[in-house]
Amino acid sequence: MGRRLTLYIIIGMVLGIFVGWVLHATFPAGDPRLAQWADYFKLLPDVFLKLIKMIIAPLVFATIVTGISGMGDSAALGRIGGKALAWFISASLISLGLGLILVNLFKPGVGAGLTTGTDLGKLETGELTLRHFILEIFPSSAVDAMAENNILQILVFSVFVGVGLTAIGERGAIIVKVSEALSELMLQITDYVMRFAPFAVFGALASVIATQGLGIIVTYGVLVSEFYFAMLLLWVLLFLIGGVFLRGRIVTLFRYIREPLLLSFSTASSEASLPKLFEQLDRFGVPRRISGFILPLGYSFNLDGSMIYMSFASIFIAQAYGIHVPIGTQILMLLTLMVSSKGIAGVPRASLVVIAATLTQFGLPVEGIALLLGIDTFLDMGRSATNVVGNAVATAVITRSEGMLQPLVDPDEEMPHAPSHTSSHGRRGLNVDPEQYEG
Repeated sequence: MGRRLTLYIIIGMVLGIFVGWVLHATFPAGDPRLAQWADYFKLLPDVFLKLIKMIIAPLVFATIVTGISGMGDSAALGRIGGKALAWFISASLISLGLGLILVNLFKPGVGAGLTTGTDLGKLETGELTLRHFILEIFPSSAVDAMAENNILQILVFSVFVGVGLTAIGERGAIIVKVSEALSELMLQITDYVMRFAPFAVFGALASVIATQGLGIIVTYGVLVSEFYFAMLLLWVLLFLIGGVFLRGRIVTLFRYIREPLLLSFSTASSEASLPKLFEQLDRFGVPRRISGFILPLGYSFNLDGSMIYMSFASIFIAQAYGIHVPIGTQILMLLTLMVSSKGIAGVPRASLVVIAATLTQFGLPVEGIALLLGIDTFLDMGRSATNVVGNAVATAVITRSEGMLQPLVDPDEEMPHAPSHTSSHGRRGLNVDPEQYEG
């Protein structure tokens, strides 16, 4: 189904742009019929994203619990977690630093006209503090964390459950089996949900183009093109660094993650691709006990696309207002963005929230975000896809460093949803002998 799904998604993108353009050209601006049609089309991606969110909490919980309990080694868990956090922090600094360098080089905001006094909507910035972030890591209720799809809190609860199951041994075997079965069930449901993806892509693009027109792409073409160039450089850096560890397989990795990339780009949502990314990394040779731990962690701590966007956008706004920001202040802004962004998982328009908080803290005009609101959807497409690239490379590299990278399975080959405990050589096997695979 792999190649067909990719083709259908591309067809959905093209048709969505065409239908949106036709509607925009047919109805005059402000016509309630145009807004009604756009709302109808937006229903498709809204339903799709709800279905994806329905999957995420049980999938993340089941994969982490199964993975940790299968490790049977708390030292291995700590080692992998330490490597993941070291990679995430380094990648965040690279992303933020690259954004600052390029925005100062290109100066896209110089000469831009901003409309002041624009209503920015409900951008709550007061709670984006270190204290708030630390408190938000720990769930007061596992049920609430899952109901709200708070990945970071689900991760913490799942780690406790997995470690606890390891400690009680055979007495917890039935829970491990239930978690394995739940993981397989959610993957099967994911397969059903993904069949709706082309319709969601079609509806999302048709809605945006119908209301804003193709002109929105042209109006801010300079900013969009320079930002996408910055993200392309970041992709090159990530793949080059990954290539040091993965060698020739880094090129293969890009081919394996093309569908999650396309899905994240077209829906402007990193979450939309998470279940599919699990499957494709399975095929690439990453055991589920590794990806099931690192990917959810990465979706809270390793938002490379959001990092480069926030540094780029913050200085862009300062340039647009003709405000000179010394390099020392820019570095402080970089560190502020890095810390505050770690608590934004699941927050609507999360990057704009963090940018608003940072602008306020450094005395820059927060109303400058008005310039970004009109094109935020298009920028969000790129940063969502970049988040997927960053997490895929990180997971593959850490797996290789652990000597756990398994042989490839064709990315378009259907994989049986066999229980992960049934075979020591299975694609999702938990009892893998590292000596049998690449080291």
